Amino acid sequence: MRRIESGKVLSNHKLAKGMYRMDISLPDISSEVQGPGQFISLTVGEGWQMPLRRPMSIASVENESISIIYKIFGEGTVWLKDRSSGEVIEAIGPLGNKFSLDKINGKEIILVGGGVGVAPILYLHDQLSEDNRDHLLIVGSVTAAEQFLEHSPKAGIHLTTDDGSVGEKGTVMTMLEILADKVENPYIIACGPKPMLAAIYKFTTEKGLEGQFAVESYMACGTGLCQGCVIETTKNFNKEHSYHQKYSLVCSDGPVYDINAIRI
Repeated sequence: MRRIESGKVLSNHKLAKGMYRMDISLPDISSEVQGPGQFISLTVGEGWQMPLRRPMSIASVENESISIIYKIFGEGTVWLKDRSSGEVIEAIGPLGNKFSLDKINGKEIILVGGGVGVAPILYLHDQLSEDNRDHLLIVGSVTAAEQFLEHSPKAGIHLTTDDGSVGEKGTVMTMLEILADKVENPYIIACGPKPMLAAIYKFTTEKGLEGQFAVESYMACGTGLCQGCVIETTKNFNKEHSYHQKYSLVCSDGPVYDINAIRI
């Protein structure tokens, strides 16, 4: 059930260059979260200077609080960065769907995260670890200053940086191609910026691999009313019918999709 709730900021701190984590006390919303992949939408600013809410993937749920990981992009995220413990933020959630794990039996899971897309991936990583389900994790960034995890291949955690300052030099694709070749029957779960997902989409399509994407999209409402966060699907399209048969709304139908159900 979707709820509107005002919650107190419990903590708000810097993780890495331009990356922050905020923990918000949201007992009502947190009780309704079904799993990794879902998100909340936050009111930012005062008055009507920034009227649109900001969608934020859920990075964890613990003790009636929800954690988000966000990156400084503009005025809205700068406003979030400046919030202190005890201040109140209004949220709507939980929104969207979650990753589906029941279809992954017998497959080798490879998680891939980039940018703020790392939030739902880390949430899923923690869930899989708690359930003792084997998996591999790849997290990419431009440079070491943007990474906040430890590169630990023995533990199945692989960092990549464009400049090679930590982990494997290159994009997440460099490591994904290596790991997908090593394991049997790989299953890819990814979230990140569109260029990253497009590269993974091309790779999985060419290799005939299965997986799921948590798609990032600009959203005005987060509830399906504005019809702004559309993504093209692979469904057969009859031009005589509504555009709803060709496009999907990321906020309400997603953000999690089977890789072969959408076009990137």
